[in-house]
Amino acid sequence: MKKKIVSALLTATMVCGMCVVPTVGVAAADDTITVGFSQVGAESDWRTANTESMKSTFSEENGYNLIFDDAQQKQENQLTAIRNFIQQEVDYIVLAPVTETGWDTVLQEAKDAGIPVIIVDRMVDVSDDSLYTAWVGSNFKLEGQKAMAWLDAYLEAKGRGDEEINLVDIQGTIGASAQIGRTQGFDDAVEAHDNWTTLAQQSGEFTQAKGQEVMESILKQSGDDIDVVYCENDNEAFGAIDAIEAAGYEVGGEEGQILVMSFDTTNAGLTDTLSGKITLDTECNPLHGPRVQEIIEKLEAGEEVDKQAYVDEEMFAADDTVTSIKVDDADYEVTTITQDIIDGRAY
Repeated sequence: MKKKIVSALLTATMVCGMCVVPTVGVAAADDTITVGFSQVGAESDWRTANTESMKSTFSEENGYNLIFDDAQQKQENQLTAIRNFIQQEVDYIVLAPVTETGWDTVLQEAKDAGIPVIIVDRMVDVSDDSLYTAWVGSNFKLEGQKAMAWLDAYLEAKGRGDEEINLVDIQGTIGASAQIGRTQGFDDAVEAHDNWTTLAQQSGEFTQAKGQEVMESILKQSGDDIDVVYCENDNEAFGAIDAIEAAGYEVGGEEGQILVMSFDTTNAGLTDTLSGKITLDTECNPLHGPRVQEIIEKLEAGEEVDKQAYVDEEMFAADDTVTSIKVDDADYEVTTITQDIIDGRAY
């Protein structure tokens, strides 16, 4: 699989008269696996943790040469990076795509070059699934379904099940898998409740600044009517909370306050959950490095790998009003956040 093998074979021996003298150090160099990683960018705390997981896993100490590229949230930068990886004859390409579509041509180029492509986090929508080797990440639709099932159970427990509930959805980057799945979970739940209404649905682009900007605009139009703000990641939630409090409203789970929901469970997100500013934070695990390494090790050993692998994820609430929820006949535990839980997490 490694592109260095041919050149190594050409230089592996030195002929001196009738004897063959092995060249020193060739085997060690050939054992290094080169991985090209195209990352979306650094738009959130989650993304930073995801990048660190990849960098710490694919280190020289672990036998890897990592070529890292930050796409700065631009797909055209990722297309360029992948073509550069192909030119550099890397052993594996790892892609965290900005959006789902637009990958067929460049992934075909990688396939033609014989380079396996592993997709992480967001999914790609391609005409031929053989264009990538494996995908590892979160079930974003299920994350949204779990969060909205919790909201339903929470309002029932608070005696508000029959109230008119007005919701705001601050979406992620439009077209990203996390946005598509979490928005679908939100939309399906609102549609299933006659007394739930979506007041606004706008993209916060998964950033704190845009989340605040969007929330400020929505508050000017509908501030007094908002019951729930569903933020599709923690950084949007931080921005939304800043806007809500600056406008003179309170955040929290009690009636009369604006209930803020989020995704990611970063350290800062869970800290806001502990303080009650975020009432529910649904996990999206960013530590994909070891999972990708496991896939590469299996491929190196000639073993088959799963085409898709979902990671297990938890839910953390500010209080114990709801301790478990059900989605499609499956039960999911809801954990009341504590400082010990925050201190014991890796991100």
